[in-house]
Amino acid sequence: MDDASVIAATRVWLEKAVIGLNLCPFAKAVYVKNQVRIVVSHAKHLDGLLEDLDRELDFLAAADPDELDTTLLIHPTLLPNFLDFNDFLQLTDAAVEDHELEGVIQVASFHPQFQFEGTEPDDMGNYTNRAPFPTLHLLREASIERAVAALPEAETIYERNIETLKALGYAGWLSLWRKP
Repeated sequence: MDDASVIAATRVWLEKAVIGLNLCPFAKAVYVKNQVRIVVSHAKHLDGLLEDLDRELDFLAAADPDELDTTLLIHPTLLPNFLDFNDFLQLTDAAVEDHELEGVIQVASFHPQFQFEGTEPDDMGNYTNRAPFPTLHLLREASIERAVAALPEAETIYERNIETLKALGYAGWLSLWRKP
């Protein structure tokens, strides 16, 4: 797939699932203000992906938060196996630490086969973190703190999302992606 196709598929996922199902009540505001950077990595190996992550961490940290709030770093082919992707997340945490950005930026993860520990692969709760491609979401912690402070009962988002997806069911999830 070319970059435009990867970005387009990611935007559809953001609009229909993340924002459309309100899985992240904070996403719409930054998305409609064009404060979300979407970057496709072409790294041939994990070291290259880490270099891309290094660049994006530096870029986000240096950017004006009013212009750029968050970054999605996508690699459409490098880590197709979720367990390999999950293992790679230890390196992303180390990269945040190496850049001295702990408490400033955190990395959330999304993957087409995302699976929470202790769940079955087909558990609808896993779909809260399922994206079209392996994706690292770089978030400003200050933005998260402001959003959480503005939203009563923010700690219940996770449980509400699981209930939303269980009520939607697999057929409902698939229907999100049908062309009108």
